[in-house]
Amino acid sequence: MPPTRILLVDDDEVINTMLGEVLQEQGFNVTTAANVPEALKLISSESYDVLLSDLHMPGTGDGLTVVSAMRHAHPNAVTMILSAFPEMDAASHAIMLQADQVLVKPMNIMALVKAIKERLATGAPPARVIETVATILERTAKSTINDWFAHIQKDEKVMSVPLTYEQRTGHLPQVLRDLVLRLRSSQPIGSKELVSAAAAEHGVNRRRQGYSSAMMVEESRMLQVSVFHTLQKNLAQIDFSVLLTEVMTIADEIDSQLSQAMTSYVADSIGAAA
Repeated sequence: MPPTRILLVDDDEVINTMLGEVLQEQGFNVTTAANVPEALKLISSESYDVLLSDLHMPGTGDGLTVVSAMRHAHPNAVTMILSAFPEMDAASHAIMLQADQVLVKPMNIMALVKAIKERLATGAPPARVIETVATILERTAKSTINDWFAHIQKDEKVMSVPLTYEQRTGHLPQVLRDLVLRLRSSQPIGSKELVSAAAAEHGVNRRRQGYSSAMMVEESRMLQVSVFHTLQKNLAQIDFSVLLTEVMTIADEIDSQLSQAMTSYVADSIGAAA
C-alpha cells in the first residue's frame, strides 16, 4: 500500500520541519504548509489522507478554515487540530464539530503518531448534515418560543401583567418568520429595515395590555437569548463560516422589530392622550 499522505499546516517553521521529519521517519508521506492560503492551494490540487493543522495562525483564516476546505475537497480524510488552549471548553466543543480530534500543544510525538494511526484505523466520522441558520430557526420555532416563555416567566415585572400563554407569545411565530425571511434575503446588516405590519400591531397590543416600554425591551432581549440558545443546541448542523454574519443579522432584525413596535407603541400612547 502507498504511504499515508499527511498535510501538516503550521506557521511555526521549526514545528513544520521537526514534526514533518519525525512523521516521515514513521512511514508517512508528509507535505507541509506555512499558512492558510498555501494549505488551501495544496488541498485543491492534491489528495491527502490526513490533515494535521495548527488552530491559530496569523493572516487570513485559521485551522478551522483549513479543516472546512479539507472536509469539502476530501470528505474521507481524517482531520486533526493542534491547539495550545485546551481550557477553552466552548471553543473546543465547536472545534470538535468540524475536526475529528483536537490535540494539545506541546504534544508527545509518539502519542501523536498513535492518535493518527488510530484515527486512520477507524476512519473519518460520518459527514455532518449542514443546515442554514434560517432552516434551523424555522424547524425549531416552537421550542424557541417555549424557551422564551420559560425565561419570561422568571421576570416578575413582565409577569405582573396578567396574560394568557397565547396573548404572551402570539406575536412570536410571525417574528420568527420575519427573521427567517431576513436571513434568506441576504440583505446587508444595517440596511433599511423591512417594514413589518406585525411588529407595529404588536406595539399597539402591548400598550393596550398594560406593558411599559421597559417590559417590551426585556421581552426583545429575551428573544435574542432564546434564539442564540437554539443555535447553541444545534451547533453540529451549522456552517461555521457564515455563523458570525448570521448572528449579527439576527440581532439586527430583532432590534428592527423592536424599533417598529416601539414606534407604534408611542404613537398609540399619544393618540390615547389626545
